[in-house]
Amino acid sequence: MSSAQSFRIRDAGPSDVEVLAQLHVDTFNETHAPVLRNGPTYEIRERQWRAVLNADDSRQFTFAVEDDEGKMIGFAKGQPYGSPDLPDFDGELNKIYLLRRYHRRGIGRRLLGHVVRRFLEQGVNSMVLFGSADNPSNGFYEAFGAERLHGPNGEFHGAYGWRDLRPVAARCADT
Repeated sequence: MSSAQSFRIRDAGPSDVEVLAQLHVDTFNETHAPVLRNGPTYEIRERQWRAVLNADDSRQFTFAVEDDEGKMIGFAKGQPYGSPDLPDFDGELNKIYLLRRYHRRGIGRRLLGHVVRRFLEQGVNSMVLFGSADNPSNGFYEAFGAERLHGPNGEFHGAYGWRDLRPVAARCADT
């Protein structure tokens, strides 16, 4: 079994569109299939990733994780966030996915760390994530200090927030 350090994390670019689209379909289905039977298609994901990776916006970024053979196994996307509903958060962890067979190896921690450090470099000190209340990965977010954000009715719908990214960066430092 490879260590977390043997996986390479790099910025994704336009040449990664097709691989990211397929990986997004695969990881989304692995994560959400028990609840959502029909996730977005490859064609939808390809169109979305093409728009994202060809956009001229240096504030948004996507990291790709590759195994030691150069095969992409995960990714994360960060972007600015600004909503009057959640004014305490400036960044959004828009996506973070890793093929299930690579879970529990420290790769997610490293990937989260890359996102957090990029935000801090941009002067973004807080981050929000919107997911599903029943996502099996919610424990991962909570383990790294994410706070459950509740709706006006007091219910938890899957949103998490980090009000200060510095402790997260320290916990996720590459070792």
